[in-house]
Amino acid sequence: MKTDARAAERTDDHTDGPTPRRHRRDLVAAGVGVALVTAAALVGWAIQGDDNILRVNWPPLLGTWDPRVGPGTPAALVVAVLIVAYGPGLAARLPWRALLLTTWVAALAWTFSLALVDGWHWGVARRLTTKNEYLTVIDRFSDIGATLRGFTDHIVIGAPDNWPAHIAGHPPGATLTFVWLDRIGLGGGSWAGVWCIVVGGSAVAAVLVTLRALTDEHTARRAAPFLALAPAAVWMGTSADGYFAAVTAWSLALLALAATRTVRFPAAAALGAGLLYGFTCYLSYGLTLMALPGLGVLILARTARPLPLVLAGALVTPVAFTLAGFNWWEGYQELVVRYYQGAGGVRPYEYWIWANLAATTLAVGLATVAGLGRALALAPRAVRQPSTPVLRLAVLVLAALLALLVADLSGMSKAETERIWLPFMLWLIPATALLPGSRRGWLAGQAAVALLVNHLVFTGW
Repeated sequence: MKTDARAAERTDDHTDGPTPRRHRRDLVAAGVGVALVTAAALVGWAIQGDDNILRVNWPPLLGTWDPRVGPGTPAALVVAVLIVAYGPGLAARLPWRALLLTTWVAALAWTFSLALVDGWHWGVARRLTTKNEYLTVIDRFSDIGATLRGFTDHIVIGAPDNWPAHIAGHPPGATLTFVWLDRIGLGGGSWAGVWCIVVGGSAVAAVLVTLRALTDEHTARRAAPFLALAPAAVWMGTSADGYFAAVTAWSLALLALAATRTVRFPAAAALGAGLLYGFTCYLSYGLTLMALPGLGVLILARTARPLPLVLAGALVTPVAFTLAGFNWWEGYQELVVRYYQGAGGVRPYEYWIWANLAATTLAVGLATVAGLGRALALAPRAVRQPSTPVLRLAVLVLAALLALLVADLSGMSKAETERIWLPFMLWLIPATALLPGSRRGWLAGQAAVALLVNHLVFTGW
């Protein structure tokens, strides 16, 4: 009887045997996603007006209507067809390490092909060289120490030589990444773009490592094709936020390995998790919220053992930057002033607090929305006792969703969240592992969303 009960619980939780009612619920959840995007678009156009109050050209996305095809179009179609046709089977059969590498390579192929729809120059090399981007200020870091000491003096509009938007909107760790690349001979837009795509693509492997440690290998394998073919790749390509997403993802992966002690040197993993989290906080102010998924990892592992080493590692970057003369808290306060001086002071909170979620829907895809519906349905049981892989997955996904919602409520993320929230959204996509059956139809839907957005809207990222 006990064996039968366990089998019944696994069937009920993992939903490998779908019922028509459950399938309808998935379609309803996806329909809600479609309705949300449609409403955001219609309401956005209605309130945009001649004064462009939303400060975006194609609500809820920051982009311009620009139907086109390009050199990357055939490649993107081929990659999508191959992942839809062979991804689930390969994910189930490949040896684990081969799966990690294959998923990373597939994600790179998907991201590069989407970026190359606009050609190498516009799709890769130029994206990080435009007026608000990091590469425009490389020369101002000739004396890094002096620049860090005076960094906060140039954040607000009206200050002498105020920083362009993205430099002002982030701690200096973001810009310093590209300064260091330039110092080792990898300067210019092409190297910066390749760095963001290649490093950003590794985030999918980090998510798989985390899923295997906290849930089980079967669950990780089910998520792999969806991670490789995520619509978020439209914005992962040459956006620095894709690089940020990878740093945060590997921080959580190392934390999961340390907490579950599924790595040879858990102490080193814990220290590494802290180092990466500390650096994350100096890439983007808002990514301090990744502490919420981190807390979820420790809850799932039922241990606080790695915490002292994690905290020790997390202090390294703040201490180094503080000694160098940059005050993180002062920088954030100045950023808030700058934010409301610009588009953030004009964009209506009442619209963006829900339209942000519509932009997120486009970035994660309808399959993820359907998976999130299942995760929310499991939430009461998962929070009480995450005793099965599916319930544990629900906890991890919901922790990332909580971080995203806190960012939304803060009012410091009004528009552009399809890019800014990439580090959070990456952890929503594994909810697709909750979908039953072969799921090739859902995969095809994911690809369709990415292809349509990428070929119809010029996002600028």
